[in-house]
Amino acid sequence: MKKKEIILRVAMQLFARKGFKDTSMAELSKTTGAAEGTIFYHFKTKQGIFLEILKTAKEDILFEFNSYTANRKFETGIEMMEGAISFYLYLAGLKEDLFLLLHRRYPYELAEVNPVCREHLESIYNCFVDIFEHAIVSGQADGSIGPMPARKTALIVFTMVDGLVRFKLYNLYDAGALFNELIASCRRMLKNNPVTG
Repeated sequence: MKKKEIILRVAMQLFARKGFKDTSMAELSKTTGAAEGTIFYHFKTKQGIFLEILKTAKEDILFEFNSYTANRKFETGIEMMEGAISFYLYLAGLKEDLFLLLHRRYPYELAEVNPVCREHLESIYNCFVDIFEHAIVSGQADGSIGPMPARKTALIVFTMVDGLVRFKLYNLYDAGALFNELIASCRRMLKNNPVTG
């Protein structure tokens, strides 16, 4: 692994666990074994490291999603939605530090004043919502999902699933025990209920 990749991985762990403001460059240097000058050579500032983490996150997410779905075929859009939900929960476990980082306040404080940060965050979240929206549109085409605004519904599903991830990350509830109920709720919400006359 290249020194730059090590710095990013360790920085993400520290920012996720301790917070951006409470992570010093000296600590990052000590943990990675890279001199502070080397870190600044690659990233210029601590904020630059943070922005690079967000920038690469979307690429990682798309890679993981493509790998996850490569050998899976879905009969219906509702099955695709269940697969998308399972993928999101799987990814949250696989990339726990990234999800911890995304659930901290700092990224959103920075996004208020830094358009690059805002763009990266929107890109990450749009990537997830696009996956859910694609499943809804596919389900509407095959009749397994009812007529509803696809983007808004995808945002609602995403919010429910991400809420479950938050419970898991902060050990508030046994998130695994809620999985079946989450799937059942999504099925009820998305179900195509034809009107009989």
